[in-house]
Amino acid sequence: MRKLTGVAMSVGLMLTSALAQGEDVFSTRNIGMDLARDIASEAVLACRKKGYQVAAVVVDRSATLRAALRDDLAARFTLQIAEEKANAVIMSGTDTGTFARNRKAIVPQLNEVDGIMILRGGVPIDAGGYRVGAIGVSGAPGGDIDEDCAKAALEKYAERLEFAE
Repeated sequence: MRKLTGVAMSVGLMLTSALAQGEDVFSTRNIGMDLARDIASEAVLACRKKGYQVAAVVVDRSATLRAALRDDLAARFTLQIAEEKANAVIMSGTDTGTFARNRKAIVPQLNEVDGIMILRGGVPIDAGGYRVGAIGVSGAPGGDIDEDCAKAALEKYAERLEFAE
């Protein structure tokens, strides 16, 4: 009986150890440089076609900068604002316009957090069913236009995003 109990305990410890080790290492999906660059470029061009000079920033799923592009006449601050909009998407899990509408009471306090800005113009980037990053656009005369330019870029690359592995 002691031998059987000892074996059972050993097996139990091995299973517990295996489960703990399985949770210690995991894989994630992130947006690659080429796609990040293409999306940022397309967002800037989409706004340029409407007559606006903007910046677009793409961050990965952990809010690490992957691509940043500022149109020729866009103010330099548009890069910072675009990045902070993208970061807010990563923090909130939704586009910045929806977050601002749903959480009006805390938006002023969140806008005091270093590195995020809750203004319309930040949109999630999902690929193959995974959140891989976010895009922020800034510089048009209204966050709705910034958001439209971000969405236009994502629509252009919808096929690449849908079939990403």
